[in-house]
Amino acid sequence: MEIFPAGRDTKPVPAEWFTGTVWQDPIWDAPDPARMRALKVTFAPGARTAWHTHPLGQTLYVVSGVGRIGLRSGEVQVIREGDTVWIPPGEEHWHGASPDTMMSHIAIQEAENGVAAVWMEHVTDSDYLQTPA
Repeated sequence: MEIFPAGRDTKPVPAEWFTGTVWQDPIWDAPDPARMRALKVTFAPGARTAWHTHPLGQTLYVVSGVGRIGLRSGEVQVIREGDTVWIPPGEEHWHGASPDTMMSHIAIQEAENGVAAVWMEHVTDSDYLQTPA
């Protein structure tokens, strides 16, 4: 057993995968043979991920604030503190804060052959600003 102290390594995220100001706090990157990875991700208002998929799916747990999640079908939904979202393997999606409110979530996913996410192009403002369902 290992205990990892709180307050480790908050860092800004790579601009090629996100729009706006976003920070990541590592929770866990399991050693082989385990595949689980978890991060706390905090988005400034209007910030969001690029389009992406996860080979083994992803679970999001909203810790604070109000956010949005969108699918390639054009559907955008609001997510709020306490919500849990399951994204199936291979589903193209994005997620981030609402236009006027910060949002933090815990992102949990497994890696397949070392890959936990497959990143694509940035989400356009018109996709992001669609009226949520």
